[in-house]
Amino acid sequence: MNILLDTDIAIEVLRARDQTILFKCSELIDSGAAILYSPVTAAEVWAGARPHEQQLISRFFRALVCIPADYETGQLAGEFLRKYAKSHSVEIADALIAAAAVQGESALWTRNRKHYPMQELTFHN
Repeated sequence: MNILLDTDIAIEVLRARDQTILFKCSELIDSGAAILYSPVTAAEVWAGARPHEQQLISRFFRALVCIPADYETGQLAGEFLRKYAKSHSVEIADALIAAAAVQGESALWTRNRKHYPMQELTFHN
């Protein structure tokens, strides 16, 4: 199974503050699951990067697979925005991450499920 990391999970792994998340990440690596990230997650992580974290962030993303953000992903993200922006305050970054998960047939690993009301999504526990 493919697992797509949401930005909140990527940050927690990088900062190593939550032992439960680190343990689950280690289990995923040991399981052989494909661990993916979206270019949106990379952008959000880099936007908040501290100078001393840059080498760690580079190594982290090189160890994972970046899922493509193509036309179909953008189209689906637009549909999600049209459907959920007003009712659930879904923003473009979350719509793009959700669309990437759906297009990539990946389970989304996030702690912010309220950001993702899309019924097409599956979640990693």
